[in-house]
Amino acid sequence: MTTHTSIEQHPDLAEMRSRFERATTTPRAQAMETLALLTGLYLAASPWIAGFNGLTTLAVCNLITGIAYAVCLGGFGSAYERTHAMAWAACAIGVWTIVSPWVVSGNVDTTRSVVNNVIVGCVALLLGLAMAAMHRGSTGRARGRGH
Repeated sequence: MTTHTSIEQHPDLAEMRSRFERATTTPRAQAMETLALLTGLYLAASPWIAGFNGLTTLAVCNLITGIAYAVCLGGFGSAYERTHAMAWAACAIGVWTIVSPWVVSGNVDTTRSVVNNVIVGCVALLLGLAMAAMHRGSTGRARGRGH
């Protein structure tokens, strides 16, 4: 008779969770999560802050993508093992934010909207890449130790 142990008890899984927990408790990870949350909130509110809320299609686009960005990376520090793949979604949102003034329908590529979206999109993209690299760096260090 064969007894199956739960995957939750597997030593590799326990080590991986421990590594993820160590990665998210660093000041760097917590700062990136905070910056990502602020970036998402700013992106959502940017049409009203930067003064292009009259461009309705871009304002709605920024509102939706800003909320999505904040939600994607809001739980990064508390549930890293379940959310580290969201960093790539954040990168896609950053790229979309950069190109959206030219892609969204209507004449929305004003100086304010372009400058705002390019800067916020670059920040969002860089934060997403940094969060994705944090996961890659932690697995690379584990391999270097012979695990």
